[in-house]
Amino acid sequence: MKNIFSGIQPTGSVTLGNYIGAMRQFVDLQHDYHCYFCIVDQHAITMPQDRLELRKNIRSLAALYLAIGIDPNKATIFIQSEVPAHAQAGWIMQCISYIGELERMTQFKDKSSGREAVSSGLLTYPPLMAADILLYKTDVVPVGDDQKQHIELTRDLAERFNKKHGEIFTIPEIRTPEVGARIMSLQEPTKKMSKSDPNLKSFITLLDDPKQIEKKIKSAVTDSEGIVKYNVENKPGISNLISIYSIFTGESIDNLEKKYEGKGYGDFKSDLAKVVVDTIKPIQDRYYELIDSKELDDILDRGAEVANRDANKMIQKMMNAMGLGRKR
Repeated sequence: MKNIFSGIQPTGSVTLGNYIGAMRQFVDLQHDYHCYFCIVDQHAITMPQDRLELRKNIRSLAALYLAIGIDPNKATIFIQSEVPAHAQAGWIMQCISYIGELERMTQFKDKSSGREAVSSGLLTYPPLMAADILLYKTDVVPVGDDQKQHIELTRDLAERFNKKHGEIFTIPEIRTPEVGARIMSLQEPTKKMSKSDPNLKSFITLLDDPKQIEKKIKSAVTDSEGIVKYNVENKPGISNLISIYSIFTGESIDNLEKKYEGKGYGDFKSDLAKVVVDTIKPIQDRYYELIDSKELDDILDRGAEVANRDANKMIQKMMNAMGLGRKR
């Protein structure tokens, strides 16, 4: 089977955007690929983090990976910092990266904008991400639309390394969902939904309770027209909500438009809230079974063992190719 790698930062709760844009794919992919799903905690510290909150979020994300339906017997789930080869490979990838290409990364521009000083790690985040992916001979990287630029850089770095040091790396392909790759903010529907948004009404997390979900959906920004019609350019708010409804129910956008013809946004939002609550409930039930369990620790221990075994093989190849250390 081909290999898949994907990593998510443990910085706050997982949003519907994270789930639809990336995590939801994982459940299907695990049956057809050899999957590595990583909690990328070393990426998280490119921005200031509270120590205790970070530890809590790492565990929470691991539990959510399992709660959404990932089978630890089919996929390797592990924490990035528990596999030292990631940091080792990250340094090597930094050394073949160019400052100019790193400064052009959209996420670096966004996160550094308006700040007096930023961590150098924020700039060199993409080479570490490339290392994460390349360590596991990754064939396919499932990502949300906003990460495509980073994967393109990963491909460039892999090709650069291979050309100079020998054919070590597999060149990964990008996979994004056909629908819902970019779920938008509930309050500013022209911006991506983000857990870092200071407006808590702008996003729904997988751990929000039913009342919170209902309240956030009912307060979602739409327009004054009151017609349930999908038109991203002219009606971004309702179009975003229609996308979420369609993804969670499997109903086509055309059918949803017909279903709510002559009805207002109030009816649509009430029904959507129920759809979201019903979709999330089984995930939350399983999450709370796992979060404080020995089962979760056992799964992460096994994942770290497998990831260390596989990553160590690749880091040794990388070191040999570059002439580092003693040849083994």
